[in-house]
Amino acid sequence: MKVSISIGAYNRVDILGLVDYIQQAEKLGVTYAWSAEAWGHDAVTTLGYLGALTDKIILGTGIMQISARTPSMTAMTALSLDNLTNGRFILGLGVSGPQVVEGLQGVSYKAPLGRLRETVDIIRMGFRGEKLRYEGKHFVLPLPDGEGKAIRLDHQPKDIPIYLATLGPKSLEYTGAAADGWLGTSFSPDHAEAHMDHLRKGAADAGRSLTDMDLHASCNVSVGENVQELIDAYKPGVAFSMGAMGSEKTNFYNDAFKRAGYTDDALAIQRLWIDGKRQEAAERVPDEMVTEFGAVGTPDMVRKRFETYRDAGINALTMRMDSNLEISQRIENLEQIMDLLPDRD
Repeated sequence: MKVSISIGAYNRVDILGLVDYIQQAEKLGVTYAWSAEAWGHDAVTTLGYLGALTDKIILGTGIMQISARTPSMTAMTALSLDNLTNGRFILGLGVSGPQVVEGLQGVSYKAPLGRLRETVDIIRMGFRGEKLRYEGKHFVLPLPDGEGKAIRLDHQPKDIPIYLATLGPKSLEYTGAAADGWLGTSFSPDHAEAHMDHLRKGAADAGRSLTDMDLHASCNVSVGENVQELIDAYKPGVAFSMGAMGSEKTNFYNDAFKRAGYTDDALAIQRLWIDGKRQEAAERVPDEMVTEFGAVGTPDMVRKRFETYRDAGINALTMRMDSNLEISQRIENLEQIMDLLPDRD
C-alpha cells in the first residue's frame, strides 16, 4: 500500500517547515504529495516550488478546480508542472461545489459532470499534441464566428496521468471509465460499495477493470491510547463537511455519508450547522462517522484499519493528520504511521 500526504493552507503555516515536512516524507518512503485548492490558496504554486526541492516524491494537484481555469490553460499548467518536476506530476481534477464556483469564480455550476468530461477531452488533446479543435456542449474551440484558429500547444506530447476527485454516482462511473486514478474522500472501507460499485460499473462499461487505475482514499489518522479523545477531535471536521462543504441543496460529502447508511445523521448534522448551532452539530456526530471513515485509535487498531482499506481495494492512502500540529510532531506521527502500514518491508 502506497502513502500520500496533503499540502494545504500553506498561507497559514510555516512554509519552510512545510518544505521540511515534505522532504522528510520523501525520505520515509511517502509516494505522493497532493496540493489542495480551496478559497485561499491555489494548487499549482506550491508544486512548482516543491518540484525544485524534492527528488522522488510524486507531486499532484489534489485538486485543481475545473471552473477556475479554461481547459487549455489547465493543460498548459499541467505540462509546465510536468517539466518543472522532471515528470513527477499528476493532474488531479475536480468540479468543486456551487458555493465556490458561483460565489468565488463567478461562473455557473450547471452540468458539472458534462463540463468535467469535456475538460478532460480537451486536456488530453493538448497532451497528445493535437490542435485544439473541439465542439462540445460547454466548450467550443476555436470560438465560432470569430478570428480565432485551432492552436497546438507548444510542448512535446506527454502522457500525464489524470486523476479525478469524484463523489456522485454518475461522476464515479465516469471516473471508472476514463481516469488514470481516483482521489476518494468520504470513503469508508466498511461501506466500500457506496463508491466502488459505481467505479466498477463505469470501468466495466468501458471495457476496463478497477485494476486499470489507482484508487486513492483520504484517511483521517490519529494514533494514541485515549481513543475517545482522538475520536472527539475529528467530530468538528465531520460536522463541517456535512454542513459547510456545499450548499444545503448540493453537498457531495453529505450525500456520500448518506449512501454509506448515515442519512438521518448526515441530515441532522447539516441542519444544526446551517442553523448556526456548530457545537451541537459536532456533538451530534456519532463515533462511527469518525471510526468507519478513518484510522483512529491504538497502534493495533490503526494497523487493522489500514488492512481493511487494503482489503477493500484501496492501493494508496492519503494520510490526514491534525493540521494544527507542529511540523516536528507531524513528522514524528508520520514515522509512526509508516511503521503500521501493511505490505511493507
